Amino acid sequence: MALSERPDERHRQVAAVFTERVRGTRSWDVPTPVAGWTARDVVRHLTDWFPAFLESGAGIELRRGPSVDEDPVTAWEVQCEAVQEVLDDPASAERTLTNPNIGSMPLPGAIDRFYTADVFMHTWDLARATGQDDRLDPDLCEELLSGMEPVEEVLRASGQFGSRVEVPADADVQTRLIGFIGRDPSWKAS
Repeated sequence: MALSERPDERHRQVAAVFTERVRGTRSWDVPTPVAGWTARDVVRHLTDWFPAFLESGAGIELRRGPSVDEDPVTAWEVQCEAVQEVLDDPASAERTLTNPNIGSMPLPGAIDRFYTADVFMHTWDLARATGQDDRLDPDLCEELLSGMEPVEEVLRASGQFGSRVEVPADADVQTRLIGFIGRDPSWKAS
């Protein structure tokens, strides 16, 4: 299935896959390809940074679920639904998000660019850590990789990405993206 280019629909599609991986997780304490993180920490990351980003940049306070320590599945599901409600709200198309690092941009585009893309990439982390299907949409892999490669220095300096992991030049686009964001594409759960 090709992913939509509309921020609301793309979030729905990307978040649905992540939700499947969340629901399929049997142990929340297993290590992930992100050094020092467990499966629970992947969900914690997504449910921690984005609400503050949205509130400070657009004045939107997301409905919150239980803590990730208490119930990672419900914590994720509540946030996922709350973000989808923001994207499905026709008034969101007229709103902007302003951040000192990125300036101002239309709210749906900001959610797509920063949050949905993060959910997409962390789907691989959670899936790989928990032994689930870790295949990602190749078109979105290509879109993200081609958008990030020209600003690699800025991304690395932000501390949001680890050092690039070198992969063969003829590797598929998912492997190249995973290596670019600082993950070892051959990482396996122990």
